[in-house]
Amino acid sequence: MLSRTADHLYWLARYMERAETTARLLEVGARTALLPDPSGGYRNDWEAVLRAKGTYQQFHDKYGELNQRDIETWLFFDAENPASVLSCINAARENARVVRTALTSPVWDAINTAYQELKQFQRTERSKLMTSELTEWTLRTCFLVRGCILATQLRNDGYDFMGLGTSIERADNTARLIDVKYYVLLPSLSYVGSGLDQSQWALLLQSMTAQRAFNWTYTGEITAQKIAHLLILNRKFPRSLLSCVQWACDHLDNIADIYGTGTRAQESAHQLLTDLSRAEVDDIFEEGLHEFLGRFMARNAGLANTIHDVYLHGIPA
Repeated sequence: MLSRTADHLYWLARYMERAETTARLLEVGARTALLPDPSGGYRNDWEAVLRAKGTYQQFHDKYGELNQRDIETWLFFDAENPASVLSCINAARENARVVRTALTSPVWDAINTAYQELKQFQRTERSKLMTSELTEWTLRTCFLVRGCILATQLRNDGYDFMGLGTSIERADNTARLIDVKYYVLLPSLSYVGSGLDQSQWALLLQSMTAQRAFNWTYTGEITAQKIAHLLILNRKFPRSLLSCVQWACDHLDNIADIYGTGTRAQESAHQLLTDLSRAEVDDIFEEGLHEFLGRFMARNAGLANTIHDVYLHGIPA
């Protein structure tokens, strides 16, 4: 497969996953903003969401003060925001269009239909669109595209590059979702373990569609340690960091088998998997959850850069 074709397939998957996570963050912000403010002062819920997406400064430069309606517009409709749902789906559709012949008809139809429906949303008066409607539509759309890929795409190197894009992007996004909850949303460390803390953890589970998975897996009360274990170290949960890295390793192993040679991308992924497999929740909290997540995101980004160097830009391993 040509590196440019692999690149388009890889980024198609990444942009769809990114659109889904932007919608999840939008949902987290909207739901958290409804919680009571025990600090009696400023709540930085929406700022936390913007910082999690890395777009706080861009938003501030364009809109100024934080306003929920402006933030919702920024995260969903604003073409100047590269992480907005609109930008991500447009970019995914453009990548799909370029490699149309590498996709099955159901995959292309699902992506193109999403693009057309999004244009219809743009023509609808903003006051008639509820945030919950927009986030639910985004999640359904991303599930449909991913389902079509899983059900109809040939398991060749193109499929593995799409899977690789999904796993790399999902790992980063899961880490950001956890980080925005634990490190940024609490008014102060004194609230750790409080009712507010527990409420926000419960909202995080809801935003990641993980409530039932949590209830099936863990007994007793909801605690930060149990939720962190589910979202970071539980191989059975499909959005956990460990699951994402495992899938990245699987796809890289498949690509290595197809091409008949291993690469430093494969080595880097397996080293990250080994280190993550040895981690314990207590050690993570002792280090600091924010610090651990920041270190993980840096290593995951390094893996993504190595994948680009090795496979997507044609640089020899």
